[in-house]
Amino acid sequence: MFSFFKKTEKPSDTPDAKPVEQLAAETPNEAPRSWIDRLKSGLSRTSSQITSVFSRRRIDEDLLEELEATLLMADCGVEATQTLLAELRRRWKQDHLETGEQLREVLAECLCKLLQPLQQPLVIGDQKPFIMMLAGVNGAGKTTSIGKLAHHFQAQGKSVLLAAGDTFRAAAREQLVEWGRRNDVTVVAQDGGDPAAVAFDAISAARARNIDVVMIDTAGRLPTQLHLMEEIAKVRRVVQKADPSGPHEVLLVLDGNVGQNALAQLKAFDKAIGVTGLVVTKLDGTAKGGVIAAIARTHPKPMRFIGVGEGIEDLQAFMVTEYVDALLTGNTAA
Repeated sequence: MFSFFKKTEKPSDTPDAKPVEQLAAETPNEAPRSWIDRLKSGLSRTSSQITSVFSRRRIDEDLLEELEATLLMADCGVEATQTLLAELRRRWKQDHLETGEQLREVLAECLCKLLQPLQQPLVIGDQKPFIMMLAGVNGAGKTTSIGKLAHHFQAQGKSVLLAAGDTFRAAAREQLVEWGRRNDVTVVAQDGGDPAAVAFDAISAARARNIDVVMIDTAGRLPTQLHLMEEIAKVRRVVQKADPSGPHEVLLVLDGNVGQNALAQLKAFDKAIGVTGLVVTKLDGTAKGGVIAAIARTHPKPMRFIGVGEGIEDLQAFMVTEYVDALLTGNTAA
């Protein structure tokens, strides 16, 4: 039995479902901060460690070894770290660099060059509806990201419909319905049952209502749960039956706190459903930030959005220069 929820409808009470005030509220007494300030604050742990390395007045091998250890601890991964250090050593000799600040500027250049291919903003194409699947492990922030993305697309003048394809977690549907109410968009849901059927019905409803964007939530799963990975592959196949050109975007949501595990998740989900873009969440907590460099070096995929908080505006398009500045200069607004 399918259900269509609108903003005016109230979902059933579920203890696990977060109220919308918790999902997207800003602290009322806190002065608003710019996006870059929030990003710098989120990455301040790593930036302070990197800044301390470059505080040395002169470059030597000890400084480079300390920087290497710092980048590894920041989740940059072995391959990206080795690539960056090799280029820094080359530039040190070639350009006769002397101070830590000069080396920091070169590191910023190298990071920008490494990450630049990932800066590919998500563009809604001519397909109507434009069909998006969102996947990821439990707790990565898929459902919350869908709610924020619905707000983002509506700000662009797009109509949106959401599909509650996570039919296993009791609170998942209620949470998505809350986001639907907040954004005033329809949510297609089903009590239990087949998530592929929910996706098919949502696409049909969107086509009938002339909706611009359909976003399909999916149940969280670990890459090692092979039967669940096959299930999400089935959802993709059913989407293709509903629209042979779809899905038009397959977003993998990664928790910025999981470090190098993000690479294993990316490879597994890419194999199962063909990931076309990434969303990295929770960069406002204990995230070290370097994992994006590891992704760029070993399994590059377009970095569509990054998130630094629970607020509805706290998911923004990934911009390389902003990110590298936050990673290497710290929170100057503190």
